[in-house]
Amino acid sequence: MGYPFLLKSLQRLILLIGLCQAYTSESNQEKAVRDLLIHLIPDVYSNFEITVDPTIFNDDQISFKILKTSENSTVKITGNSGVAAAWGVHHYLRNFCNCHISWDGDQLKLPEILPNASVELRSADRYRYYQNVCTFGYSSAWWNWSRWEREIDWMALQGINLPLAFIGQEAIFKRVFNNLGLSDAELEEFFVGPAFLPWGRMGNIRGWGGPLSDSWHIRTVKLQHKILNRMRSFGMKPVLPAFAGFVPRNISRIYPDHEVAKAERWNNFDDKYCCPSLLHPEDPLFAQIGERFISEMTKEWGTDHFYNCDMFNEIRPVNDTPEYIRSVGQSVFTGMKLADSKAIWVMQGWLFTDRGFWTEERAKALLTSVPSGKMIVLDLNSDGSPFYKKFDSYYGQPFIWNTLHNFGGTSGMYGYLDSIGMGIIEARSYKNSTLVGTGLTMEGINQNYIVYDFTLDMGVRDSVTDVNHWVKNYATQRYGEYNEFTDRAWLLLKRVLYSNMEPSYRARFLPITQRPSLGYVPSDII
Repeated sequence: MGYPFLLKSLQRLILLIGLCQAYTSESNQEKAVRDLLIHLIPDVYSNFEITVDPTIFNDDQISFKILKTSENSTVKITGNSGVAAAWGVHHYLRNFCNCHISWDGDQLKLPEILPNASVELRSADRYRYYQNVCTFGYSSAWWNWSRWEREIDWMALQGINLPLAFIGQEAIFKRVFNNLGLSDAELEEFFVGPAFLPWGRMGNIRGWGGPLSDSWHIRTVKLQHKILNRMRSFGMKPVLPAFAGFVPRNISRIYPDHEVAKAERWNNFDDKYCCPSLLHPEDPLFAQIGERFISEMTKEWGTDHFYNCDMFNEIRPVNDTPEYIRSVGQSVFTGMKLADSKAIWVMQGWLFTDRGFWTEERAKALLTSVPSGKMIVLDLNSDGSPFYKKFDSYYGQPFIWNTLHNFGGTSGMYGYLDSIGMGIIEARSYKNSTLVGTGLTMEGINQNYIVYDFTLDMGVRDSVTDVNHWVKNYATQRYGEYNEFTDRAWLLLKRVLYSNMEPSYRARFLPITQRPSLGYVPSDII
């Protein structure tokens, strides 16, 4: 690789540092954390003093300091952002007060006298990412603002600074398509229903479970305003959607001379519900719609310059040549940068699981279709099947190591903690690694909390941890006090359910959702 590679890496790092700066004032970020404390621990929130100081470590990692002495009843927490300060709060509650905070329940039995502490902590990477495009179908399709507020507070407590924010985009696309001349009736055949939006957005289906009502569009636009305001109040950088090239089939009525193709059929859906039209990447209309969408979205919600776009989710390109694939990537990014010169494309790497199609040549054509540093690849299933090695650290593009773990929102009890612990460290030490973060990309939440808590903890470690010791601490935090029997129970669960990488293992351990059966053998459960 040599000097040119190092120079490119330095340029990419400088670019990412510049884009990661928060726009929200320090005082507003401090207020956001204080508001979180009022929600979380209303009886003792006044014992916490929150300060946001971007200069505390003079670097751009997520970092915080905690100080509590016997001479003072106040816990002083200083973070270099609101996210960092909230993360510091969570670190103190977990590690000094034996508390546990999860998606749907908390254990907050604080001691009467808050323990002394002196801690300085920095994340090992720049980004802590959260969400999968599918989570908006499997878990959060019907959430109201109070549920979203809790979720965003949970994100802040976990140190998440790069969350996916996908609500309300159909209302923006409706405006763009209406302005092009498409009618509401034609859009009813295109937009899918609320629980199926992830797959409509990725071009897998159209019209299924729809249409979307005007009241839905109005509600989700208002909801997205609240979501983004809350995320930004902590200094997070929300990842917004972008245009992937999929359009209603009746686009040909307005542009009869433009070349369109049918997207590949997905999961054997009938023609009525499958295969939206796909613009040719060299058609200027592709980039024009991309620009209009981001411009309209920015007028409504503003931007933090990060955009997610997935064109080939479980569907193959209509043309398999590297030249065509490169042109698709170029057109997607052109639409972004015409509207936002600082645009960064955040792409899920799930498409690469189609190993029969995504050769190194084709993958490289897509990954290098945009300038180095202008794309962040989500190595989506790093805990099960990472691809950064196969594609040489994504040919120089930054990537984020993620725990996917959950597929389809199922409620199985399984995981592979040892593999997660080793996998993150290995990715950091990989030759010429372009790793810039760790994250969670589960398709559904509210299950197997231990797997995600462990992944988040590994975001600050630069060496493999003693997993058994970590599990025992987790048991104490989950129940609020040490107990010999909960220790033994969790170590047994770790050995039986949370230490296996066998591909068929996940399917065997779905006891919560399986029909009653005596089909297990003792070796399966003991």
